[in-house]
Amino acid sequence: MSVFLGVDIGTSGTKTLAVNAAGEILAEASESYPAYHPKPLWSEQEPDDWWDATVKTIRGVVKKAKLKKTDVKAIGLSGQMHGSVFLDKKHKVVRKALLWNDQRTAAECEEIERRAGGRKKLIKMVANPALTGFTAPKILWLRNNEPKNFDKVNKILLPKDDVRRRLTGELATEVSDASGMLLLDVVKRNWSKPLLSKLELDPDLFATCYESEQVTGNLTAEVADQLGLSTDCVVVGGAGDCAANAVGNGIVKKGHLASSLGTSGVMFVHSDEVQVDPEGRLHTFCHAVHGKWHMMGVSLSAAGSLEWFCQQLCKELLAGKKDPYAVLNAEAAEVAAGSEGLFFLPYLAGERTPHADPDARGSFVGLTLKHTRGHVVRSIMEGVAFALRDSLAIIKEMGVPVRQIRVGGGGAKSDLWRQIQADVFGQKVYRINAEQGPAYGVALLAAVGAGEYKNIEEACAATIYNTDETSPNSKARSFYDRSFPIYQQLYRSLKDDFQSISKL
Repeated sequence: MSVFLGVDIGTSGTKTLAVNAAGEILAEASESYPAYHPKPLWSEQEPDDWWDATVKTIRGVVKKAKLKKTDVKAIGLSGQMHGSVFLDKKHKVVRKALLWNDQRTAAECEEIERRAGGRKKLIKMVANPALTGFTAPKILWLRNNEPKNFDKVNKILLPKDDVRRRLTGELATEVSDASGMLLLDVVKRNWSKPLLSKLELDPDLFATCYESEQVTGNLTAEVADQLGLSTDCVVVGGAGDCAANAVGNGIVKKGHLASSLGTSGVMFVHSDEVQVDPEGRLHTFCHAVHGKWHMMGVSLSAAGSLEWFCQQLCKELLAGKKDPYAVLNAEAAEVAAGSEGLFFLPYLAGERTPHADPDARGSFVGLTLKHTRGHVVRSIMEGVAFALRDSLAIIKEMGVPVRQIRVGGGGAKSDLWRQIQADVFGQKVYRINAEQGPAYGVALLAAVGAGEYKNIEEACAATIYNTDETSPNSKARSFYDRSFPIYQQLYRSLKDDFQSISKL
C-alpha cells in the first residue's frame, strides 16, 4: 500500500491526514494547543507544542488506519505562515515564536521600508510591502527589543519548517511559505540578497529553499521509530497553509479562486505569471505549483470573529447540549440580508488586506433596540464576506480572471455563510468533495514527491471535483452591492479614531 501523510501545523492545533494513492482519506487526527498573548495584539506559541501535536497525530493516523511501517511513502507539511522560530547554534529554541497575527512590529515595518529605500522599492524587490504579520519585521523586533536573544540566533525557521527539522534533521523551507517572510525574491524564487544586505541580515540565518513537491529529506532513525514509520519515508517541501489550502481545493490553474473561512479569511487566486499590485494591497507569493504564482488577500479575523462572539458572549450556549454554532446559524438565518442596518467591521486583530492597519479595531455600527442576537451573528457573517470582497474587488481591478470560486474552511460548512458569500461576491460559489484543506493539499504534494503523480495539476485533477453550487440571490445581491460602499466608507471614517484608541 502507498500512503501519504499531510500534516497541517495550524494556529489552534495540528491536523494530520492519511491519504491513499486515489486521494481517499484513510484516517485523520487532531491535537490542539494554546497561544499566548502577553500584551494586547501580541501572539506567541511554543514550538515544542507543535512537535508534540505532530507526533501524537501521526501516531494516531498510523494506528487508526492500521498502517505498516513501510506503507507511508511520504509526508507533506503545511503550517501557519509568517511565524518565527529562533534557534541557537545547538538548534535549541531561543524564545516563544511570534505568530502571523502578532501586531507588535509597526516600527520595524517602517524601518524595513526606510532601509529598502521606500515602499515602492521594497515591493520591487520582494513583491510585497512590509506588514506587521510578516516574518522580517519580527526578526528586526527581536534585534531591536531583545538583543541578548538575537545574539543567540543561528537559524530562523517558519513553524512547519521547525517540525521538518525535527523530523529529518534538515534545515529547509519551500517557496510558498518563504514568500511570506518578506525576504524572498518572489520572481526568482530564492532569497533576496539585496534586501538582506540592506537589513543587515546574514543569508546563513535562513534555510535552503525548495519547490513544494521536492524531497527535502528522510525521517531520521530515531523519529521513524518514534512514529512507527520507516526511514525510507521522505518529507517534501509542502506549503504555507494558504497555498496548501488552495492545492487542497484544486486551485492550481488560471481562473480558479479559493475563498477560505478559517480563523483568518483568504481570497487566493492562481496566476501563471508574476502579477504584483503596485499599491501592495494584495500579496503576490510563489504558489505551491512548481514555477507558478498566486495573488492573495487576507482578512485577519474571519471565522475567528464568529468564534470570538460565541466563546466570549454566548457561554450559556457552550454549556448546553446543542451545537452552539448551529443555534447561532439558525437565529441568523431568520434575519433578512443587511441585518436591518447593522454593520460589522471584522478587524479584531487589526487588518491586512486592503488596509495594512494594525490599529484597526472590530466594530459594530448601526445597533438599535430592534437588533437581536441573530442580527449580530448575521452582521458578523456579512462583515467578513465584505472584507473578502475587498480583496476580490482588487483582484478583478487588476484584470485577473475569476471564472470559478471554490469555498472552504470551517465557515463554509454553514449553508447561510455560503449563501452570503455568493450574494456578496455576485457569482456562484462551489463546494468540493475534499474539505480537509491544507492537510489534504500537502498530502497530494507528498504523493507527487513520491512519484505517484507527475505533478500537482495531475494529482488535483484525479482527486478533486465540485459537489454542489450556491447561486446568488438577485435581490440580496443587489442589496449588498448598495451596502458594500457604505461598509468601505466606515473604515475610512473610523481610521483616525482607531489610531487614537491604540494610543490610549
